[in-house]
Amino acid sequence: MPAYFDHNATTPLHPAAREAWLRASEKHWHNPSSLYREAGFTSQAMESARERLGDLLGVEPERIVFTSGATESNNTLFAGLAKCLPPDACVAISAIEHPSVREAARAWLGRARVIEIPVDAEGVVQPEVLKRVLVEQQPALVSLMAANNESGVLQPWPELLKLCREHGTRFHSDVAQWVGKLDAMALGTCDYLTGSGHKFGGPKGIGFLVLADEAEAFPLLHGGPQENSRRAGTENYPAIEAMVTALEAITPRLGEVERVQTTLRDAFAEQMKRDFPGLRVISEGAPRLWNTVLLVMPQHSNLKWLTRLSRVGFAISTGSACSSGKEGSSVVVQALGADWEELRRVVRVSGGWDTTEADWAALAEAFAEVSRGLDAPQE
Repeated sequence: MPAYFDHNATTPLHPAAREAWLRASEKHWHNPSSLYREAGFTSQAMESARERLGDLLGVEPERIVFTSGATESNNTLFAGLAKCLPPDACVAISAIEHPSVREAARAWLGRARVIEIPVDAEGVVQPEVLKRVLVEQQPALVSLMAANNESGVLQPWPELLKLCREHGTRFHSDVAQWVGKLDAMALGTCDYLTGSGHKFGGPKGIGFLVLADEAEAFPLLHGGPQENSRRAGTENYPAIEAMVTALEAITPRLGEVERVQTTLRDAFAEQMKRDFPGLRVISEGAPRLWNTVLLVMPQHSNLKWLTRLSRVGFAISTGSACSSGKEGSSVVVQALGADWEELRRVVRVSGGWDTTEADWAALAEAFAEVSRGLDAPQE
């Protein structure tokens, strides 16, 4: 799918994941919680997948809870905190968090108990700013996404995690955009992690929550004792196997993919700046995901760009898929000080692991072609 440039929204199912799902569906379709022999084999296979995911994330497998995705995982975390924390305790989140973190925290804890940590002009949380929040507000938890879904900006999360450790504050990271694009092994040092399989070639409807320790449990879904009573409902083993297999297939390639795709991404951005004087690349000076470019076009609304590019076979986005259709809704761009008019002209381009130089060049040419049509006098 060479014309697909919306990988931060979702990704095509990896061939290895598809094969794994089919094998698991044919051989291990039984309920893992049942007591007969075949169900036991399914349970064993699922625990093997949990161990393999633990190896990829650098966490003990007992800390992993399989969920339907990052949104459920984030809601589970904040719902649990709402039950466990003292009524006057607060949490701190960055100003550029995904809606499934921001809205979940506000819904379960209440707006008054959710502090926003500002970012700098590039969209990065600075250590001195976090330290001030830790000292003055003393949050029980800090939640900072490792990689931003809109701008692609990478947070210096190891340094920020260390600060939280020094102040006795637990640390959560939504790693939906990091996992499958960058090495995930060090993420296991975080207290809590949340992610989704469909962001890195796995199927939709499967994800994970990594808890601070294996004894911790605060289920969002109540019912049976599945997942050690941490998430009720029959486990979807075929999807679990497909998700883990996708990550196993992608991980060995990440170093080479990052090297190649960063060069192609930057060449595309430079071509766009030549073709469109006045175009701005958001967070261009910050470390970013190798696949992501967030552009403020010099003219015309983002919806016009999206629909016209779609007609000529290219899929891009106006920003977060969870905000699509809501003009001016990008919290990332707002946090960076953009005005209302700029918000209407923001488009996001996010390539994939196998996007070629020709694909990037074709997208730049498609922007130029669409521009000629938009600029043409209307009869």
